[in-house]
Amino acid sequence: MQALAIRHVTFEDLGSLNPVLRDRGFSIAYHQAADGLTNLDALTPELLIVLGGPIGVYEEAAYPFLTEEISLLRARLAAGRPTLGICLGAQLMARSLGGNVYPGPRKEIGWAPVELTDEGRRSCLAPLEGIHLLHWHGDTFDLPDGTVRLASTPLYANQAFARGTAALALQFHPEVTAADLEHWFVGHACEIAATDGINVAGLRADTQRFAPDLVFGAERCFAAWLDANGFSRAPGGDSTRAARTSTTR
Repeated sequence: MQALAIRHVTFEDLGSLNPVLRDRGFSIAYHQAADGLTNLDALTPELLIVLGGPIGVYEEAAYPFLTEEISLLRARLAAGRPTLGICLGAQLMARSLGGNVYPGPRKEIGWAPVELTDEGRRSCLAPLEGIHLLHWHGDTFDLPDGTVRLASTPLYANQAFARGTAALALQFHPEVTAADLEHWFVGHACEIAATDGINVAGLRADTQRFAPDLVFGAERCFAAWLDANGFSRAPGGDSTRAARTSTTR
């Protein structure tokens, strides 16, 4: 089975999702979005993960591959294929489902919990309740029709949504580890310097405090979502996917 991850910058990767996927027998491949997506088959990978990046969904004129990415997601989501979006990936999913994406009131960068909705507490996000998560975004989106809000913060009402079982969109970053973020501190140095109240020393201190609990909760969250989509862990660490008679969830 293949898990295909579309990434926009090389240092934002699958992080703590890697061992969960390998435990279920997935091979993992990355595709750089800036290389173009016209040759990608939206439906072939058993699992698609769209990762974050420092651009806006509405910047198609500057980054034409975004139009291709939205088209790919629209086709995949219409087919009900398991799809996970994180940060920019979540915003792209919202746009592909007809939601507006636009700049938020101010950047939300740093560690803070989210407030799960009732639906969120019944979802795979339950292990994340009360845990400080990493936020690193300045855009937001309207909740698309046919989706369910799972989490919010005081500044951004739409922090996570689901469409059935197969589509999960997370505005925050549950996948990061402390080691990962050392690369972010370099790659996003200009954004950090331009954001009031944020600095590397503070982010690093909070990362050391909160990242271990996040990794534990995120692995449980990811495992629950994979289980719900039929990607169960088999004896010996292999994975089998339950047979399905329909492509919709």
